[in-house]
Amino acid sequence: MLTGVTDGIFCCLLGAPPNAVGPLESVESSDGYTFVEVKPGRVLRVKHAGPAPAPTPPPPLPDAAQGDLSGLVHCQRRITVYRNGRLLVENLGQAPRADLLHGQNGSGEPPASLEVELADPAGSDGRSGPGSTGSGSGGRRRRARRPKRTIHIDCEKHITSCKGAQADVVLFFIHGVGGSLAIWKEQLDFFVRLGYEVVAPDLAGHGASSAPQVAAAYTFYALAEDMRAIFKRYAKKRNVLIGHSYGVSFCTFLAHEYPDLVHKVIMINGGGPTALEPSFCSIFNMPTCVLHCLSPCLAWSFLKAGFARQGAKEKQLLKEGNAFNVSSFVLRAMMSGQYWPEGDEVYHAELTVPVLLVHGMHDKFVPVEEDQRMAEILLLAFLKLIDEGSHMVMLECPETVNTLLHEFLLWEPEPSPKVLPEPLPISPDEKK
Repeated sequence: MLTGVTDGIFCCLLGAPPNAVGPLESVESSDGYTFVEVKPGRVLRVKHAGPAPAPTPPPPLPDAAQGDLSGLVHCQRRITVYRNGRLLVENLGQAPRADLLHGQNGSGEPPASLEVELADPAGSDGRSGPGSTGSGSGGRRRRARRPKRTIHIDCEKHITSCKGAQADVVLFFIHGVGGSLAIWKEQLDFFVRLGYEVVAPDLAGHGASSAPQVAAAYTFYALAEDMRAIFKRYAKKRNVLIGHSYGVSFCTFLAHEYPDLVHKVIMINGGGPTALEPSFCSIFNMPTCVLHCLSPCLAWSFLKAGFARQGAKEKQLLKEGNAFNVSSFVLRAMMSGQYWPEGDEVYHAELTVPVLLVHGMHDKFVPVEEDQRMAEILLLAFLKLIDEGSHMVMLECPETVNTLLHEFLLWEPEPSPKVLPEPLPISPDEKK
């Protein structure tokens, strides 16, 4: 009852009915939107725009196997997980240098090795740390740490420039909690004008997509399957995923599931490479139980206020775009459903796709240290900081964001001479 009353209040304040459901069949509407039924009764609104089909097919991309080494990157990495909760990431190959983009160390190259502590420092066997010894060990020599598992990555990636005139390139835009595809308006208009094909869905319960009144409909896995269906429907040979906040998790999921189809990934204020837990809201740093205690109106006001820097321009953009039009039930279900234990540091370290990280320095929800940690974990990552932006940086600084995104789409590694990869060295622990 309270949810229905709250929805009515939102309708009066925002001037539009929340979660208007389109037809159940996948059809094109007169205003340029498509309503896709990903499951029976589960309909998502999708903005699909792009240039008209070319009369003649574009020339094929050069094949690296035929001698063209432009954009060819040899990804070589070893990830070792220890039982004491340590993660050792070793970059054994040479990462590409970037003229326009720079990594955390200023050279565009990730560190040669990185050792971090996992979320569960005790590990599966209950050991407390790397230097722990058994009772009664006295002055015995400490045993060498034995790995729990070792992951080898040895592959080649053909990273090329993605131009709007190329018909095999598609840009996917995925928003976060409480938003809608309206937050991407400036980016969608910009890239469509440049000739790109763009796809931007409304998550379930958001925008004009259907809003099931079942909490299970808003778990990470349910939403990830929705994004999988949208991706498989519109994907082409080279696909670029652009995610904001919670939407970054779905981009990571798709990049991990479809490494041959996902060409590049852009993460905007997405946070660190940690697994999602239901007890805490990983996006907003606020316990879910607190959101349940707050009244729906107060929770809505708090979240909406935190999405921008409180400037008149930002508030007007949020009001005009009608980007935040979600019921309190959906909001709470989204917070409680953020459970994704597989998406930990190891999961992110396995990615070999180039990633651009964009962070607004005034973000109240995602500290810059989290995106810096993400840049360290990923193999091919470039971090860009925007001093004037906050969590909704794509609305506050659209020109800057559009320029960064476009430069990253056009970026490709410099060609390097073809060399045979050296075999991965085997550590003494692995020989045992």
